[in-house]
Amino acid sequence: MFTSHISRQLAAYVDDELEPRKAQRAELHMGHCAHCRAECDQVKFGMAVLEHLSLFEAPEGEWASIEAAFQESRSRQAPVIDRWRMVFAATVVLALVGVAYWAVTRQSGMRWEVVGLEGSPTVGAKQISGGGQIGAGEWIETDARSSATVKVGEIGSVEVEPNTRVRVIATRPREHRFALLRGEIRAKISAPPRLFFVDTASGTAVDLGCEYALNTNEDGFGMLRVTKGWVSFQFKGLESLVPAGASCRTRPRAGPGIPYFDDAPENLKQALESFAFEKAGNEALSMILAESRVRDTLTLWHLLSRVEAGDRGRVYDRIAVLTPVPAGVSREQALKLDPETLNRWKEELAWTW
Repeated sequence: MFTSHISRQLAAYVDDELEPRKAQRAELHMGHCAHCRAECDQVKFGMAVLEHLSLFEAPEGEWASIEAAFQESRSRQAPVIDRWRMVFAATVVLALVGVAYWAVTRQSGMRWEVVGLEGSPTVGAKQISGGGQIGAGEWIETDARSSATVKVGEIGSVEVEPNTRVRVIATRPREHRFALLRGEIRAKISAPPRLFFVDTASGTAVDLGCEYALNTNEDGFGMLRVTKGWVSFQFKGLESLVPAGASCRTRPRAGPGIPYFDDAPENLKQALESFAFEKAGNEALSMILAESRVRDTLTLWHLLSRVEAGDRGRVYDRIAVLTPVPAGVSREQALKLDPETLNRWKEELAWTW
């Protein structure tokens, strides 16, 4: 176990670059060290901000001050060059952080209304018993006896359930974004698609006009349940499309699993869990294919692009048995995972979902 704080390991830990043993030791340490847990939250938030930050030209004064500092450095004596380089590097980093913060706040000046539903949830370090406001960069946290609701601009609302920690990342007109660290939220969004986003440790839920519940723990184990409309859950190029009445599990480093309808056969659900996250292989795949109904082509359509190439034919043939293959969808192109073919097939299958 680490005997001191692990600040230097946190960036590598969050970016999944620590070797497994060191990562386990870091997790064990943070389980007992509130200081490092809080610092880890800040690192995660910083990475999330940088990932979604748009490019802006820096204010003129920022670069002028950096250039002035650089010119001054040329007049220093040689023995202090190394020390100056460290100071200069720190100055540049702080200036860039200031520019980034300026860009975020410039874009995210809007504040949203927060109403406490039960107990005393907190916004930042301040408890709210009635109402308050929240802006980009601030946390909402609830304990076991508290909950809150956030009015998300003019597009909807989010209920923050007990034992939840969530941060507002952006409040721009074209981007309403949360980061859910742990717990559960329930979103009701009435807006054009792709205006509302929720980041978790295992991916991003993208609103397509919907109502849904999303829960996760700090590691990224979670569940998305959609009650109205559609949600796209995305992670490193992987996407799961989840319609009303369906759910999708999420896992750290793996992202979203394969969606399924909540009324699907239990054998199918169990086999899907084994296939997606436990690498159960052929036995689980056979169970999924055998138990699938017409409506479960939602699951099979996603499965087609996630099985080994040699198994795609089995999945294609099962879908073809359950519902007629539409014109313009050829077996050859589907097995090649041709994007246009798969999209056309999805649009036809969706009538049964």
